[in-house]
Amino acid sequence: MSHGAARFINRELSWLQFNQRVLDIALSAEQPLLERLKFLAITASNLDEFFMVRVGGLQLLAKRNVQRADFAGMTPEEQLKKIRERIRVMLADQYRCYREELEPELFEAGIRRVRFDDATQAQMRVIEERFDEELASILSPIALWPGEEIPMFPEPEICVAVRLQNKQEQENPFRYVLIPLGNQLPRFLTLPSETGYEFMLLEDVVGMFAQRFFPDETVIETTSFRITRNADLIVSEDVASDFMAEMEQLLQARKESHCVRLEIDAQASATLQAHLTQTYRVSPADVYPIQGPLDLSDMMPLSGLKGFEKLTDEPWVSFPSAEISTTDSMFEQLSAKSILLLHPYESFDPVIRFIDEAADDPDVLSIKQTLYRTSSDSPIVAALMRAAQSGKYVTAIVELKARFDEVRNIDWAKQLEREGVNVIYGVRHLKTHAKICVIVRQEPQGIRRYVHFGTGNYNEKTARLYSDVSYMTSDFDLCADAVSFFNAVTGGSSPQPFHKLEAAPLSLKSRLLEMIDIEIDQANRGGKAFIRAKVNSLVDAEIIEALYRASAAGVTVQLNIRGICCLRPGVTNLSENIEVTSIIDRYLEHARIVHFHHGGDDRVLISSADWMPRNLDRRIELLVPVEDEPCKSRLINLLEIYFQDNVKAKRLTKEGEYVPVQKSSQPFRAQEYFQQTISRRAKESKQQHVTFFEPHKSPS
Repeated sequence: MSHGAARFINRELSWLQFNQRVLDIALSAEQPLLERLKFLAITASNLDEFFMVRVGGLQLLAKRNVQRADFAGMTPEEQLKKIRERIRVMLADQYRCYREELEPELFEAGIRRVRFDDATQAQMRVIEERFDEELASILSPIALWPGEEIPMFPEPEICVAVRLQNKQEQENPFRYVLIPLGNQLPRFLTLPSETGYEFMLLEDVVGMFAQRFFPDETVIETTSFRITRNADLIVSEDVASDFMAEMEQLLQARKESHCVRLEIDAQASATLQAHLTQTYRVSPADVYPIQGPLDLSDMMPLSGLKGFEKLTDEPWVSFPSAEISTTDSMFEQLSAKSILLLHPYESFDPVIRFIDEAADDPDVLSIKQTLYRTSSDSPIVAALMRAAQSGKYVTAIVELKARFDEVRNIDWAKQLEREGVNVIYGVRHLKTHAKICVIVRQEPQGIRRYVHFGTGNYNEKTARLYSDVSYMTSDFDLCADAVSFFNAVTGGSSPQPFHKLEAAPLSLKSRLLEMIDIEIDQANRGGKAFIRAKVNSLVDAEIIEALYRASAAGVTVQLNIRGICCLRPGVTNLSENIEVTSIIDRYLEHARIVHFHHGGDDRVLISSADWMPRNLDRRIELLVPVEDEPCKSRLINLLEIYFQDNVKAKRLTKEGEYVPVQKSSQPFRAQEYFQQTISRRAKESKQQHVTFFEPHKSPS
């Protein structure tokens, strides 16, 4: 093992370990059937993005013969070799699970994929009518002519390749045609069924009736395939005079970038596979024959079919926060106290309400907000537009570089501008990933400011799926810092020194390193010292080395890291005082929380930033101290609960493997605990409201 590999785990292999932990839920027979299918779909979707972003970039480096190794000592080519090996094992596990376990169990439960040999006469009539009356009119075969450019169509959408007998050419006995299925037609064609839900896959129908597209030719073979292209492209911001136009061109360039993966039905002939490999200039090492339906991420809708609720987990619902009154305005409540919310156990509605009230309140003078990923029908964006229409000064920093949400953000930016919002398209060379909204209000005592800080996006839909923290306050210094932050970003200036906030890429990392050093100093003096942190990824080498120094000094370090972790815990004379666990459960763990003992004067902070170079050095992020005692105590308790999980948590070993946390006699599951506790607290709060009878009295 190289010196680098002895200290660090490779980033890409660590991510694949994360996806394996997601896959482990799909592989577990203890899970309800449709929950297993859902997690299987998530692993497939995760892999798509991994190929588009991470593998594409490595392939470009390998093609340029870049030999520079990462901090784990692996060159791009070495990483690609390990990635391909690991993914082939993962795909085998995915499809073995689907073919041998999930599909037969789904069939028994009444959710059935129909093949042509199994279709009833009534079903065949429906399929044939659907093809003749709809599909044949919508779908367009595209010929592949030798020497011509590859036709462009949306990827990674499924396509059907057709091999035809070519009677005109002796030297070329075959000709090839593609039928792209696009993303508008449903993947599952519903069939009449007396029991349950029966469907046929779109590619099966098109393959069956492909001959009708070519009545005078002989179809030799049809197969489904999927191309994935590199999406690791950037805008040259130094020369972009119109940044939005440049972003729109980038989206077009992404459709034409090099192919990083070819997935093809394993039943395809060697002849057809070789032709597609050559056509798309894909390395044979990047061809993945698939033993089952392509794109398992499309199985997600099946996991939510109505009428099959017995095959899913009992739903968890969000509850109103016991800390928030439904009758008093948000401003009245935040004037009196700070509020901490744990989503999705506690509803995201107060955050929407905070901005909604600001939009309609005549005393509100301005709203300033960052937008990174929003929903397609965002009530928050609607409130910002409404506020601007009523004459309020509204500023929105809309990050156009939010990968895979560029189109939505471009559309929102245009709409906001039309309604009079001052829109900033992010910051040159940096992504604005901070989650902050500041509201300025005229009150009898003078101007007062209110601020919301979050660890997750302003997206009410993902707020039901991601576990995040919201901190809402009128703390004078935090609000002053929030205003300074926006003024610096929108005014193109360096921010004035903050009172309490830290921002990346300016001081956030140095503040974390400073806090780690304080714990090291405390330990060296013989005092109690510990660090507890919950983040999504740990990749930054400086942070890792600082944690190694802390371990060597005797600082107890507990890390709860959902995804990538490049630190090796438990290594003698390096990290024996560091423990790393990861929780994969019903909600996607997304909150970033840090707790430093600090000599008994606990320092607790929340952040939008993971501990990765991209977050700490190339993004605008915020680190927010939570000093309000009730909110701080709640965050400390929250972290302690995460480290008690022995049901859904796994522990990272020094070898880079994840093993189940050793269970005590009492199983404890953190997410279930939060759900039950907040449910109970919400019910108790409701019961505490005094119920009284108020009679209607005579007007006289």
